[in-house]
Amino acid sequence: MPTDTTASTGQQPGTSGRKKGRKARLVVLLLVLALIGGVAFGAYWSISTVRASFPQIKGSLQLKGLSGPVEVKRDDYGIPQIYASSDADLFMAQGYVQAQDRFYEMDVRRHMAAGRLSEMFGKSQVDNDEFLRTLGWDRVAEQEYDTKLSDATKKYLQAYAQGVNSYLQGKDGKGISLEYAALGFTNDYKPQKWTPVDSISWLKAMAWDLRGNMQDEIDRALLTSRLGPKQIADLYPRYPYDRNKAIVQEGRYSELTGTFEQGGAAAGTGGTGRTAGVSAGAPGSGAPGSTGTGSSGSGTDGLQSQLTGLTRVLDDLPPAVGVNGDGIGSNSWVVGGDHTITGKPLLANDPHLSPSLPSVWYQMGLHCRSVSSTCRYDVSGYTFAGMPGVIIGHNQHIAWGMTNSGVDVTDLYLEKITGNGYLYDGKVKPFETREETIKVAGGSPKKIVVRRTEDGMPLLSDRADELVKVGKKATVDTAAPDRGDGYGVALRWTALDPGTTMDAVFAMNRAKDWTDFRKAAALFEVPSQNLIYADTDDNIGYTLPGKIPTRSKDDSGSVPAPGWDPEYRWTGYIDQDALPYEYNPKRGYIVTANQAVIDPETYPHTLTTDWGYGTRSQRISDLIQSKIKDGGKISTDDMRQMQLDNSSEIARLLVPTLLKIDPEDKDVREAQKLLEGWDYTQDADSAAAAYFNAVWRNILKLAFGNKLPKELRPRGQCLLVEPVNTTGPADETRKVRECGERAPDQAQPDGGDRWFEVVRGLMEQPDSDWWKTPEVGTREGAVNRDQLFRRAMVDARWELTAKLGKDIDTWSWGRLHRLFLKNQTLGTQGPGFLQYALNRGPWELSGGEASVNATGWNAAGGFGVVWVPSMRMVVNLGDLDKSRWINLSGASGHAYSAHYVDQTDKWADGELLPWSFSDKAVEGGTTDKLVLRP
Repeated sequence: MPTDTTASTGQQPGTSGRKKGRKARLVVLLLVLALIGGVAFGAYWSISTVRASFPQIKGSLQLKGLSGPVEVKRDDYGIPQIYASSDADLFMAQGYVQAQDRFYEMDVRRHMAAGRLSEMFGKSQVDNDEFLRTLGWDRVAEQEYDTKLSDATKKYLQAYAQGVNSYLQGKDGKGISLEYAALGFTNDYKPQKWTPVDSISWLKAMAWDLRGNMQDEIDRALLTSRLGPKQIADLYPRYPYDRNKAIVQEGRYSELTGTFEQGGAAAGTGGTGRTAGVSAGAPGSGAPGSTGTGSSGSGTDGLQSQLTGLTRVLDDLPPAVGVNGDGIGSNSWVVGGDHTITGKPLLANDPHLSPSLPSVWYQMGLHCRSVSSTCRYDVSGYTFAGMPGVIIGHNQHIAWGMTNSGVDVTDLYLEKITGNGYLYDGKVKPFETREETIKVAGGSPKKIVVRRTEDGMPLLSDRADELVKVGKKATVDTAAPDRGDGYGVALRWTALDPGTTMDAVFAMNRAKDWTDFRKAAALFEVPSQNLIYADTDDNIGYTLPGKIPTRSKDDSGSVPAPGWDPEYRWTGYIDQDALPYEYNPKRGYIVTANQAVIDPETYPHTLTTDWGYGTRSQRISDLIQSKIKDGGKISTDDMRQMQLDNSSEIARLLVPTLLKIDPEDKDVREAQKLLEGWDYTQDADSAAAAYFNAVWRNILKLAFGNKLPKELRPRGQCLLVEPVNTTGPADETRKVRECGERAPDQAQPDGGDRWFEVVRGLMEQPDSDWWKTPEVGTREGAVNRDQLFRRAMVDARWELTAKLGKDIDTWSWGRLHRLFLKNQTLGTQGPGFLQYALNRGPWELSGGEASVNATGWNAAGGFGVVWVPSMRMVVNLGDLDKSRWINLSGASGHAYSAHYVDQTDKWADGELLPWSFSDKAVEGGTTDKLVLRP
């Protein structure tokens, strides 16, 4: 049994930036001193540098290429509403305005998507660039632009790029942003022109962070070094369909006609079984299935080495919108007019993503002065800086929201490499290869060779030394080829095929009804999202779009698969008409919060085996039902209040048992009393929430965390463990010190609702082996559940004493649960002074893991906030001007703009801002007006 050898604080120091030259340090020091009230020369230099990049927001500007004048109206928060008379003018102006506020962010995004970060930030980013070049997002984006997108979409992308480039024309680095001024002292980087492909590439980066269960595939395989099949199954319990309802409960699908069928069993008119409704002739390269790695012991050494290396690469990649695929959630729900005060639908959405500065979202309105065949848009909502159109929002007819569906669209393969090829179906096939040159600021370029299978799967193992080493004892089935030097790792992912998602964005923006919306959704291939819908005619709906593969083996997407076996090929994709949807359900509302889409007993296709477990979705449903029972009606503010619900469902389960524990220590009893009468609400000022979450963190660590392999545990947590290869009775002298290797915000157990289900299932097994822990020094061990809970209560008391002080009257959840907003590049890797200038915070937050107000934290890594509701909105379809919205930060990406973080305090307090849409409302809220002229 593993034994603690170090006390883990759960905090991991950030890595320091690269050393700068003396000149760079001096200039940065002068800059920061000036920014905080320093000397005259520094003040002159810094003020001119900061102000040089602020956008012009009043008066008029000439913009070459416009066919007519365009108005840009901004409100008190700098949120722009654009008015034009043609589509091309509208999107050209969008590109110009977004570049005014956010070009540095846009530039970093496109360099990340293209694997060109080293051009901006030097050799520290070469490893990331190698991995991203191997994935080849920009190449796929270029294929999409050339072969998949409509002519209209290409024209919009071209117009947008023209607007961005008009902004860049004649500007040097400091004229664009403060960050470029800082970069100018360490390299000679200069921004290049924007291209349509740059916009499309960002969709690939977004899809990467929302890619589904790839990390679960890795984790399940890594667990085999310490745990057996039954133990691993304990940690991945079945989705509780009987308790937490799936999204689609009344609606179904029709595989032949796509017509909606209400109630009853699933329609299977296209056939039965796993292959019904599948597109023929789809590319087919393997899906993961059982590789025989489900047993513990030394037989998994090789696979552990490969997957550990891959995990390290994934940990180091900068997230595009989320925590590298982990913890990505969101809430959205819609309530029909029968249950609302207005008699028309209300729609709420709050995507949960990594906190960033500026926020990943950019609020904006795009309005044609007169909607016609030449100018087709009147839409407002949340956009991505760098991409035309609106991603989430509403037009004059409909509103829509999104949550990540979590469907399984990524598979890892073990590949037997032989010479210059790989083994498949008994034959050696050649790799497709290409050479990539990585330019490095301040250094020499580096060349790499990217290898892909004939199915387009990149060989990820080429990017890390550990990935090319496969142990001679790797456990695979008897049909596996000779191990030789081991196996490589390849990736099959739907986003590596060109698609039509960019077309879908514009089609949604101009949709007028449910039929239009469904047609638009069918184009939304990657990433697969849960789409909710409402319209001004009092209809509500849900649809699941996406390019979702089918596999010949049940549950074959849950672990890495043998790439040499044709049985593990993808067999096609589920037809769009065969995907679940729901329209005007009798219950009058629809909730999506990353729970299961549909009960598999009523649906013939496997979407994934790794859903979120439905804690948030069921809580939202319960809140809605409590409001509408006995004929109650829901208001816009009721929807806002639901978004702020801080209830802890795991506390509701555990606290009654914790209160029955009789701790001997009076200080622990004092802390225990905090839980008496607690309503399980995690407000920022709650001492009870602070203590409970510390107990929960320690329960997880004692029962599970200390028993996981080092590859899943957080860096800095070291244990004495029994070597894997030993047999016989435990021997303390034989134990070795083993330290965790995973980034703290991605380590396990993370404390999310999967762990809720794990613990829920074990509560009725008080003598389970999971509750048994050894003595550590003078600390008692545990042989059952209640003894482990007692020890967790003791450990939590002293952990909070160290963090918050001995006096429990001073404790609060917010003091532990803090949000820091960091500039996405120089705010994390730059010199300390520059980080001080660019970053903001902390904010003490309410909410918590798997609460509706999902200010997520990783229980293995600490209490700090690692993902948040990145925005919140409530759309009122009865009166669009009474809709409400808020962003995490502000409209501007300029560090000393008034709109850098001017929404954050209100966001933290749960407030929403007025969201004007009509011409009259927008004009009434306008404080600054800029006219762009031809």
